[in-house]
Amino acid sequence: MAERISRAVELLAQDQMIYYTGAHTGHVLTFEQGQKDAQTWADYINVGMEHGCFDMTGLANYMKGLVAEGPTNSGHRTPSVIVEVPVDGSSEAVVRANAWQFRQILARGVHGILLCMVQSPDAVRAFVEECRYPINRQGIGHGLEEGKRGVGSEATATEIWGCSRNEYLDKADPWPLNPDGELLLGLKIENIKGVSMTEQCLKVPGIGFAEMGPGDLCMSLGYKARPNPLPVEMVEARERVKNACAENRIAFLSSCTPDTVKERIDEGVRIASSGNEETAKVGREYSKRTMLV
Repeated sequence: MAERISRAVELLAQDQMIYYTGAHTGHVLTFEQGQKDAQTWADYINVGMEHGCFDMTGLANYMKGLVAEGPTNSGHRTPSVIVEVPVDGSSEAVVRANAWQFRQILARGVHGILLCMVQSPDAVRAFVEECRYPINRQGIGHGLEEGKRGVGSEATATEIWGCSRNEYLDKADPWPLNPDGELLLGLKIENIKGVSMTEQCLKVPGIGFAEMGPGDLCMSLGYKARPNPLPVEMVEARERVKNACAENRIAFLSSCTPDTVKERIDEGVRIASSGNEETAKVGREYSKRTMLV
């Protein structure tokens, strides 16, 4: 039986690697697609709205489809769903002005948000605060101010989570800052300025995972396409993000293949971006994972 609402959080709390599927664009958001994805092999589904359509009606229907064909074999009501948002993390002002995106997305009952193009610790702090209810107090006065998320979306979110309103208010909070929280908030470091602020950004309380975004970092460094092998600047950027994740005890996300997943687990990667079921199979066997998919 599932112990938590979010399978992704439950596994990360056990120090297990988790595996996701879902493209940066083109994810079909319909009730029927949710039904098809409800028994996915992946631990969470990435919904790309940074470049894909910002479709709240579609997202609401998709989440309902996941519920309709659930629970998963692991006993969770749905797979975890994490959305990449259109707003970038370039500054606090940009994040505050676009915080309506977080409210709309969280109201649909998703389990996490990924903020891209992160370049400022003040932007990260604003991101965390805008995703939290003011009733949750962990971290307040220790790098965070009171949460800014308003009352009103609980009816739609609890329908997806399958919990009471009060339980949702308690649990719709960032993990691991709140040990009982069920939301995963992530950062993508993907340009030169962002890399230079890696350590400061990842120290902000409330972040659950981070990654180095190789595609955009390539362009920021002057490459039209990703070089192979990666240039030293990108290798060093990945190491900075990985080390900052380890220092702050948050999950590091990195690409994996069936051939590299064992090495990635050993070096400390805890979220695999491959979209490949074979990678997950090899990794789960290697880590002796017991939770069903």
